[in-house]
Amino acid sequence: MMLQAGLVAVVMIAFAGNSVLNRIGVAHFHMDPVTFGALRVGAGALILLALTGTAGWPVLRSRRRWMGAMTLATYMIGFSWAYQSLGAGLGALILFATVQIVMFGTAVRRGLAVPALRWAGMAVAMVGLVVLLWPAGVVRVDPGGALTMIAAGIGWGVYTLLGQAEHDASGATAANFTLCLPLMLVAVTLRADLGPLPAQGVGVALVAGAVTSGLGYALWYRVLPALPVTIAAIAQLSVPVIAVLAGIVLLSEPLTLRIAAAAVLVLGGIGLSVLRQRRIGSNGS
Repeated sequence: MMLQAGLVAVVMIAFAGNSVLNRIGVAHFHMDPVTFGALRVGAGALILLALTGTAGWPVLRSRRRWMGAMTLATYMIGFSWAYQSLGAGLGALILFATVQIVMFGTAVRRGLAVPALRWAGMAVAMVGLVVLLWPAGVVRVDPGGALTMIAAGIGWGVYTLLGQAEHDASGATAANFTLCLPLMLVAVTLRADLGPLPAQGVGVALVAGAVTSGLGYALWYRVLPALPVTIAAIAQLSVPVIAVLAGIVLLSEPLTLRIAAAAVLVLGGIGLSVLRQRRIGSNGS
């Protein structure tokens, strides 16, 4: 249990690292978001294929593999396009709220029993996420941006669900990234202005692709089969909190009472869910 929790924590840190690296590459080095995403996928595919060799190629014929690649591309492209018009906080709120709906909805559709305390934990964590990310003042939400971020959330939620059936995490992730790359390149070609390609930004994209995306997603696929659907969903609510804290440390962003309160709510909600699992054991939800 402790090893599993530690691996999940590493994955969540990697996911948060993606947000920080994306912010650096796009905001600080002014890279086109879709180009940044394509470089991420390309670097992830290369590092994973280097690690797995030819082991991952047979699964390219699997129907699940094509679904994995398409849902990964949906997430990557939707995420990139949405941040052209949405603020970072509002976009993340839409993304993670959508993921929760997809994963909890799937658990209910499968007829899995979700303990009341786990529902409560999810609700508390979601409240914390709203406190953390809800934009202050009057904000006009672009419908196109909101729809593409919802699509990204659906893509990531389904990608996560597909990972629960994987037996070869590294091979499956390598194949997903390999098949996803052409889809990302198509998205790049549709951009009217690709913007600059500074060496620093390209380097950040490659690190994000090889380490926090490629290796992080492979590790996520490794731990998913042992996680109930709802626990996997709730754990991901920690990512925005980790990303904000990393921003404070690495990017000198301010620490406020609002951030501290939100962190307590999100992590407390996760704690409620995990506590329930330990008391009664996993029920498959």
